Amino acid sequence: MDGFEGGQFDAAPRRRRGRRLSEIFAEIARDANGDISIGDIRDTLGKRSFAPLLVLFAAFNLIPLPPGASAILGLPLLIVAAQMAFGSNRAWLPTFITRRSLSAAQFRMVTDWVVPRLIRLEQVIRPRYWPFWRRQGDRVIGLIALVLSISITLPIPLGNWLPAFATALLGLALSERDGILFAVGSVVGVASLAVIGVVVGGAGFATHAFMVWLG
Repeated sequence: MDGFEGGQFDAAPRRRRGRRLSEIFAEIARDANGDISIGDIRDTLGKRSFAPLLVLFAAFNLIPLPPGASAILGLPLLIVAAQMAFGSNRAWLPTFITRRSLSAAQFRMVTDWVVPRLIRLEQVIRPRYWPFWRRQGDRVIGLIALVLSISITLPIPLGNWLPAFATALLGLALSERDGILFAVGSVVGVASLAVIGVVVGGAGFATHAFMVWLG
């Protein structure tokens, strides 16, 4: 009986392995001619492919960019995560986001940074110990990613990197049905929120102390 061999039961549903995300991103970069819009990337990944979109938009927020960029780059991530959390079947993005574009050189710069790291991660992740059945994982990870994406958009210096990293891990876990990576991503997510809480709390305490000192 499938899923029960040698006395061992694997709770994760079996699925046909598709192309790895690193292969998809590298192919888009290789074939790029001229500007690449967010809509083009979304359509290439597939309108049902929430996990790749989660990884891609999280990756944009991992790259060092000028202050305030996370407020813009975190918005697509927030929209995708919200749709996952509410059980949408297709990934939808508003026109003002899908029309935004990167030059081929800019997109290759992103993939040159992202793809080698994805390849290293993909060497150790695989379907295992997945605690969810069918699309339950989409909704749970979408809810976690929604909270993290809200924190990414906050104007906190260097406060977007760790939650973006956690979101990328969760997206990879979903794409491969890797329960261990899901646990790691969840722990990193909790840690990132704790760090942000400490930073915000410290800033509030310092501001209060300064106001008291001013009298």
